[in-house]
Amino acid sequence: MSSSSAAARRGEKAEAAAAKPPMRDALVGAAFRLFLERGYEQTTVDDIVALAGVGRRSFFRYFPSKEDVVFPDHERCLTDMTDFLASGDDTEEPVGRVCDAARLVLRMYAENPTFSVQRYRLTKKVPGLRAYELSVVWRYERALAEYLRARFAGRRDGILRADVIAAAVVAAHNNALRSWLRSDGRSDAGATVDHALGYVRSTFGATPVTLVAEQPEDVVVVVSRRGAPLWRVVQEIETTLGRG
Repeated sequence: MSSSSAAARRGEKAEAAAAKPPMRDALVGAAFRLFLERGYEQTTVDDIVALAGVGRRSFFRYFPSKEDVVFPDHERCLTDMTDFLASGDDTEEPVGRVCDAARLVLRMYAENPTFSVQRYRLTKKVPGLRAYELSVVWRYERALAEYLRARFAGRRDGILRADVIAAAVVAAHNNALRSWLRSDGRSDAGATVDHALGYVRSTFGATPVTLVAEQPEDVVVVVSRRGAPLWRVVQEIETTLGRG
């Protein structure tokens, strides 16, 4: 065999290896092909590894259970969310920060709309997968709540506020996500989640309300916390003007 022929064969093998998906992706692809053809309950791990052309040990190297192959990217996304929250500083508005963190989850789903829609349909049919998904959602919520608890430490009802806001962010995100999935991934995922998270920010965000009271000689600016009762705002204005 000539050196040129050997080189050509090596090149073909290299191209084939490059085109072959990584083992983890191959397992996920094989699993969903079988889930769609046979059903989730009727598919075993042995079936998946046989179709993927690998052994059982290879499967469990990547996925602790059959349920985990349905949600292959959540561990990575949870790590990304935790790192994102930890990278912030105390000058950032905390509610806005957790809303931005929730967008990382939506981005993960939007990276592969076809797969995400297939998973959504499968999860609706299998109660066990729905329960597994809820446990994953709870872990996201806990990550958001832990960040907020640290930011609200020392405040009155800080823990309660943190937990309520975290739950609200997850509820708003999931409402937008399900709306996008029901559209088969065709609607604008970003706009939908922005609209939903806007409710959370308008309710719990710390954007100040600025009132201006004018006098002939000067201008007085009073900054009041969002949600402060009107009588308190009026009292602050009167005190500033020397009428209290």
